[in-house]
Amino acid sequence: MTTATDSVELVGEEATGNVARAVLFAAATSATAPVDMVHPLAPNVPITLQTLWVYLAGIVLGPLWAAVAFILYLLAGLIGLPVFAGGNAGLGVILGPTGGFLIGFPLAAMTIGAVAHGTDGLTELDAIPVPRLVAALLAGTAVVYAAGAVGYSLVQAIGLVAAVSAVVVPFLPVAGLKVAAAVAIARSDAIVAR
Repeated sequence: MTTATDSVELVGEEATGNVARAVLFAAATSATAPVDMVHPLAPNVPITLQTLWVYLAGIVLGPLWAAVAFILYLLAGLIGLPVFAGGNAGLGVILGPTGGFLIGFPLAAMTIGAVAHGTDGLTELDAIPVPRLVAALLAGTAVVYAAGAVGYSLVQAIGLVAAVSAVVVPFLPVAGLKVAAAVAIARSDAIVAR
């Protein structure tokens, strides 16, 4: 009787790499949690670097794994890790005035990945035309702000127009800077989507 000693690959190398990249993006987003600033026109909603990570995840990971990264991020916050803006955590943050933005993160990352890469798999970053990259980022921005405005409107019991005026309009210049930064990073040699 002989025993085969061939190795068995339980999880493919590609899947393992994708999970690792998703975890890396969730961790990087979490690391920027303590870095926030108060917006003088909207003191209830902080300016954070976390949406920049949403943008980059969509560009680098594509729709599926970018969404997974931000689902992991939300789960980390839900179990009590201080990963949300200001180092906060818990269900109370998700159900609070800024919770809609957090819920919008995985949806926005998925949208960015889908617009940037399409449905045929990941495209090399330098092969994505800049107008398509910008369109993807603007679509993701719209998703984050729509979810944020709806959440803010519901929690604060104000109309949607008032919510947009309070938590979207003041942040549009900041969002523009983050879109520009994401395009610059995607076009640099700083990241490689492999």
